[in-house]
Amino acid sequence: MTPEINTVLVVDDREANRYTTVHALTRAGFQVVEADTGKKALELARNRPAVIVLDVKLPDILGYEVCRRIKANAQTRHIPVLQLSAAFLSNESKLFALESGADAYLIQPADPVVLVATVRSLVRLHSAESTARIAAQQWQATFDALSEGVAIVDANGTIQRCNRAMTSCLGKTYGEIEGASVPVLLRQCFGPQTEIPEGTRLVELKAGSRFFRLSFDPISSSEGVLEGRIFIVGETTKQKLAEEALLISERLAATGRISHTIAHEINNPLEALTNLLYLMKGSLDQPEVVAGFLETATTELSRVARITKQILSFNREASKPVAIRISEIIEDVLALNNRALVEKRLRIRTEWNASLQIRGFPAQLRQVFSNLIRNAVEASFPDGEIWIRTSDTRFWNGAGARAVRVVISDQGVGIPPENIERIFDAFFTTKDLKGSGIGLWLCSTIVHEHGGTLRVRSTTRPTRSGTCLSVLLPTDSKEK
Repeated sequence: MTPEINTVLVVDDREANRYTTVHALTRAGFQVVEADTGKKALELARNRPAVIVLDVKLPDILGYEVCRRIKANAQTRHIPVLQLSAAFLSNESKLFALESGADAYLIQPADPVVLVATVRSLVRLHSAESTARIAAQQWQATFDALSEGVAIVDANGTIQRCNRAMTSCLGKTYGEIEGASVPVLLRQCFGPQTEIPEGTRLVELKAGSRFFRLSFDPISSSEGVLEGRIFIVGETTKQKLAEEALLISERLAATGRISHTIAHEINNPLEALTNLLYLMKGSLDQPEVVAGFLETATTELSRVARITKQILSFNREASKPVAIRISEIIEDVLALNNRALVEKRLRIRTEWNASLQIRGFPAQLRQVFSNLIRNAVEASFPDGEIWIRTSDTRFWNGAGARAVRVVISDQGVGIPPENIERIFDAFFTTKDLKGSGIGLWLCSTIVHEHGGTLRVRSTTRPTRSGTCLSVLLPTDSKEK
C-alpha cells in the first residue's frame, strides 16, 4: 500500500483535544484522519500515514502499547509517532514513551506552532527514511542480482555484508560468511594451505573440480586511508573447461595441419630404405658395399625415429610443471614446420643459449611456439628470413625476477595498426575461413598461465614491413 505522504493520523478519545490538534494541522496544510480508540488507530495505521499523533491515555489500550504494536509491525514500523499526554507528565513517563518506540513527546495542551513544527519535522524524517529505505532495497536487490559473489570487507579483513551469489559460490550461509575473517573463510573453502599475500588484487583458486577467480579492490577515504575492500568471487569452471577444450581442439588442428609435412618427411627416408634394401639384395657377395648400405639405412631409420618422437612429444602433456629447455622446444617446432620453410625458401636465423630453462608444460609451450612460428611463416614473403633469438633477462615490473625472452621476427606483410589491439582476442581473425581466430588468444592465455607476457610490434610500411613477437617467461631458478 502506498504511504499517505501528507496525511496525519490523530488519535485522542477527548473530542475537544482532538479538535484543537486537527484544526492546527489542517490550517498547516495537512490532511487529517481521526481515531478515538487504540484499536481503531491500529487499523488506520495500516494505511501508512506520514505521522501518527497519539495520545497516551486511551479508553481501551494505553498509547504506549499502541506505539509498541505499530513499531513491531513490519508494515507500520517506519511511521513516526508523536505522543501527547496531559496526565503522564514526569520524565519517567516521557522516557517510557520513547522506549516504547515514540519518535517525539509533547505535553498537552501543546502550543499549535510547536505541534505543527514537530509534525513537519517528523514528516521530513519519514520522507528521508522512506527514500533511504527504498534506496537500500534497490541497492540490495541489485547486490543480490549480481551473478558474481560480492562482499564488503572492513579494514581488519572481516566480512560485513555479502550477496546471495557469494553464498552460492562458497556453499555457505549468510551467517557463516558475514562476520568471518577473509583468510579464515578462504582456508575453509579452498584448503588449509590457502594464503593470499597482502596487497594481492587478483588470484585464481581451485576447490575440488571447480575454479574461481577472486579479486580484492580497496575502498579508500578521501584522505587516502584504507577503509576496507570489495571482495569478489566468480566461478570460472565453465570458462576453464571451454579454454581447455579450445586448447585441445587447436592442438589437434595443428597436428592435422602438419600431417602432410610428417607424411612427406617420413616418406623420403622410407623410399631411401626401400632402394637400399633392393641394392643390398644384389650386392650380398660384396660385404663392404652391403655394410655401406646398412650404415645409410641406419641413418634413415634414425631420421624416421626422430620425426616420430617429435610428433609424439607435440601432444604429450606433463601432469605437473617440469624443467624445459626453450631451445629444444623451438628445434622440435622448426623440424615439424620444415616443409613449409622449404616451400617458401625461408632462411631461419637463430641466436640462442641452449642452457636457458623454465618450468612449465612442454606440450602447451610447443603449441605456443608452433602457432607463432607458423604465423611468421605464413606472413613471410618467399626467400625471406625469420629470426629467432633467446636471451636471459628480467621482468621490469618492480620485482626484477629473472626471465627468458624469446623473440620471433619476420619480414612479412605486417599487421595493420587497427588490428594490433585485437589480435589476442578470441575468434578475431584476418584469414577469413582459413583461420579459427583462437591461435594467438590461446598463445596469450598459455603464456600468462605460465606467469609470462606476450607482446607484439609490427609495421606495414613498404620495404620495412614485418612483425616481432616477444615472449617473456619466468626462469627456472632451481635449475640454475
